[in-house]
Amino acid sequence: MTDKWLELNKASWNERAPIHVRSSMYDIDAFRAGRSSLVNGELDAIGDVTGKELVHLQCHFGLDTLSWARAGAKVTGLDFSDTAIAAARDIAAEIGVDAEFVVSNVYDAAKALGRQYDIVYTGIGAICWLPDIDAWAQVMADLVKPGGEIYFVEFHPIEWIWDEYLNPGVERLTPGYDYFTPKEGLALHEPGSYADRDAVTEHNDTVQWNHGLGEVVTALIKAGLRITELKEHDTTMVKVWDFLEEADNGLYKMPADRPNLPFMYTLRAVKG
Repeated sequence: MTDKWLELNKASWNERAPIHVRSSMYDIDAFRAGRSSLVNGELDAIGDVTGKELVHLQCHFGLDTLSWARAGAKVTGLDFSDTAIAAARDIAAEIGVDAEFVVSNVYDAAKALGRQYDIVYTGIGAICWLPDIDAWAQVMADLVKPGGEIYFVEFHPIEWIWDEYLNPGVERLTPGYDYFTPKEGLALHEPGSYADRDAVTEHNDTVQWNHGLGEVVTALIKAGLRITELKEHDTTMVKVWDFLEEADNGLYKMPADRPNLPFMYTLRAVKG
């Protein structure tokens, strides 16, 4: 496999990072005013992170990273988009939060960072951009200290299959994509952005992979990590269809008169 996927995906994210920074979806003004972007129970699950060293892989422009810092962690954010990392540094300086941000492909993270952490945090639309989940899991294991924890929050792979995903006006769901992605990935052409469907964009070709739960769990076990928790959640951060109803803390769920679906999942693992 060549690195063409990396070139395409990086160009797409570099173009979209400024769009996301100014979008209503990310609501930077509310974040500046103190809103945490961690809405999936992370803070309650992990508990007191004061003084703990935390790295956030594939951090985009750093809102989750900075939310961990506000909770007391000593944070490092890493992303392959230099545009996103520049925005993260600007936001950190603006709100007066101490954080380190590093530009790197996630597969090179262990070398780029050169140390280990108490908590390795990642997810939320992250691993679909990666072809090799075994190599990703090894990076996770390399970065966490003995006795440290992996905390992974991600969109559920079942969301991948729907033809109408991110089509708010849809009323009936029909499968349109294979759950199992071929090794070469799925080549997609998608103008605009999930945060602004009307945004004018030039870099619209990407390559993505759906990684099933079994694939992710097995990769982490093979990397020497011990799974301590795997939870599937029936709420999501993104209102992908108009018929979804508001749940707690800005999340969305299926209405009671429709079959329920898993939208996200949480996976925790420890080293040693």
